[in-house]
Amino acid sequence: MNDMTDPLGELSAAGVAVWLDDISRERLTEGGSHTALTKLRDESHVVGVTSNPTIFAGALAGSDDYDAQLHELKVRGVSVDEAVRMLTTYDIRWACDVMRPVFDATDGVDGRVSIEVDPRLADQTEPTIAEAKQLWWLVDRPNLFIKIPATLAGLPAITAALAEGISVNVTLIFSLERYRAVMDAWLEGLEQAKANGHDLSKIESVASFFVSRFDTEIDKRLEKIGTPDALALRGQAAVANARLAYGAHLEVVGGQRWAALKAAGARPQRPLWASTGTKNAAYPDTLYVEQLIAPNTVNTMPEKTMQAFADHGKVPGDTVSGNLQSAEMTLDALREVGVDYDDVVEFLERDGVAKFDASWKELLEGVQAKLEQA
Repeated sequence: MNDMTDPLGELSAAGVAVWLDDISRERLTEGGSHTALTKLRDESHVVGVTSNPTIFAGALAGSDDYDAQLHELKVRGVSVDEAVRMLTTYDIRWACDVMRPVFDATDGVDGRVSIEVDPRLADQTEPTIAEAKQLWWLVDRPNLFIKIPATLAGLPAITAALAEGISVNVTLIFSLERYRAVMDAWLEGLEQAKANGHDLSKIESVASFFVSRFDTEIDKRLEKIGTPDALALRGQAAVANARLAYGAHLEVVGGQRWAALKAAGARPQRPLWASTGTKNAAYPDTLYVEQLIAPNTVNTMPEKTMQAFADHGKVPGDTVSGNLQSAEMTLDALREVGVDYDDVVEFLERDGVAKFDASWKELLEGVQAKLEQA
């Protein structure tokens, strides 16, 4: 990075909250090989952290930082499921404390850390609600986000959690139709929270719209179609889809239903761009950051993407709001060449849940093995 430039600072000034899409105990301990979270907070404009089962499985598999706690858990004779919850909530609670200065400085908007409900519950509403409540109680930090998937069963769980005053990060959103349903669930949750006597200014929410996975799947289908028109559309779908999601967000926060909640002290649910590491080496490594710059959004990045943007990222201004019509044209063009949008988003949701479920099982197996060795 040129000493005279600070792309991540410029990105923050443009209204994009920079979040790290990773957590591990090594990051929470100064001097680890991963850049410590405090350093990223203080030097790289990082104002939030997300986790997921895949991240936790990787953190545990390659580290001995958890050995002392694993030994204590084994002595106590806890189950594998309880051990996983103790290990993960310990890291999340610690990360919340590291990010607390940001939370205080932004009046609770940022400085947030997310933990996911058990992905095995993705199609079960009541167990998801119970899990969200337990995690909220267990971590016991005001700057926590509970991640609830945007499955059909997850929608009423989102409403119920918000109604209890729990801040929610809605995850695994792929389709525009589902995103609108998520925003409805959010509004209903805030309305119920108000009726329940909660202070709406204390309840935050973000909606995690997945990006790179969309291009990966659609590019595969475009290459299978193989026509020049189809091949010319590669690498355009994800940005177009996310931009239209932002347009849907603007519609909702411009409506009367939101206006009534805002008057009662509520804060908007920000769109969050997730899965923003570029998976295709042919595309710029900062693609899903530079092309999704808009006010009041969040971009949660793997550290590799964050470093790339810090080194050579560009912030030309808002790259979303003025491109909504062209985004619509891109999705129309995809349909015209034979890409079934509804089939893509349904597949990606099923696949996303399945991948997190597999990672959770990997995490359970890893903890079981380490408990046996402890």
